[in-house]
Amino acid sequence: MKHLHAVALVAVLLAPPGALNAAESSAPSAGGDRLPAFSWDRVPCYVHIRKDTAFTPDEVRYLATFPLITFEKSTGNRDSGSTEAGTLKAARAVKAINPDAKILYYRNVIVHYGGYAANEELNDVSGAFLVGRSGDDKLIRDRLEAYDLTHQALRDWWVAAVDEVCSDPAIDGVFLDGVVKVLEPAFLKGVIGPQKKAAELAGYERLLEETRQALGPQKLMIANVLRARFPDSGLGAMKALDGTYIEGFEGAVGMPKKDYVAKGIDAFQQAARQGYIVAYTCGLGNNLQDADEAPRAAARAGNPVKLGARAKDRFDYQLAIFLICAEEHSYFDLKDSYDAKSSKTWMTHPPEYDRPLGSPKGPAVRDGYTYAREFAHASVRLDIESQTGEIVWKDAKPQ
Repeated sequence: MKHLHAVALVAVLLAPPGALNAAESSAPSAGGDRLPAFSWDRVPCYVHIRKDTAFTPDEVRYLATFPLITFEKSTGNRDSGSTEAGTLKAARAVKAINPDAKILYYRNVIVHYGGYAANEELNDVSGAFLVGRSGDDKLIRDRLEAYDLTHQALRDWWVAAVDEVCSDPAIDGVFLDGVVKVLEPAFLKGVIGPQKKAAELAGYERLLEETRQALGPQKLMIANVLRARFPDSGLGAMKALDGTYIEGFEGAVGMPKKDYVAKGIDAFQQAARQGYIVAYTCGLGNNLQDADEAPRAAARAGNPVKLGARAKDRFDYQLAIFLICAEEHSYFDLKDSYDAKSSKTWMTHPPEYDRPLGSPKGPAVRDGYTYAREFAHASVRLDIESQTGEIVWKDAKPQ
């Protein structure tokens, strides 16, 4: 495995995973259980990653320690010829080591990305993409097409492409990205007009129904949907799903950052208590952007991700947010990049992940902008106004 030296990083945070035991500490999922394995024994973790070439044997063994995995767009497409083939190759390799790992196949519900074999069939679908009032069809970042979800033939193509990959036993469901773009009232509204925008939202809702019908009840459907920017934080949009992925947790919109984060915490807690899977993904940087835009947008805004002396403080703060909110089937993923080739946190295993955690003794207690929660083997304190978190582990050393 790749070892990282603490030249510019916090060594204790980015310790190499020489003694990974996440798979051992997670209770095995019951036969036929569609949900990921879960245990309070240690911090329950998730991984969301892409690599356009094949994962190495060491990387596959690392991936197999996680109960829940999403392979992002472009996974394996340079070596395998397509994202579908690359994803299946990676998923089968992981399943050979850990059959209980739940693996999600990435598809965006609105942004048309290259690298998919199914894209060739889209050439036969007339009117597949949204067209602006000016006649432009590159509506996403001025370079990518956006799916016209009002178009039945487009939805049929999308659902069939997802179903083909998800029908493989190595794939346990689909990760739906781009949902926030569809739900955001202002997104593309001025470009395509309010009526078309409303129709696009209705088309997305039909897409969810059609996807569930195609995949059946056993496959997971998890979407990038929960955001404090929405009036109900996106909770209403989760009813057709098995769970939510969370990113951009601190990207305050329309309110002070501390209030935005407090609203996000409340939404996370509600979703988790209602039994939804919650995959909380956060960054060592500002954690403001969405996955498909983060590195480029952060750099453009003058906020590149940095891993320096404050990395440990940032780690503690993000882990404290997660532990304040987490319930059964909540999972934590902190990283500096979604790309395995550029990430400095990829293939690392912080010692906090080996410390005994134990079940929570109850929900978190809030006092203004501070929160506290007790676990069997840890005490958590969080202050979202000062952006600090403290976890006091009751056992002196990781086990």
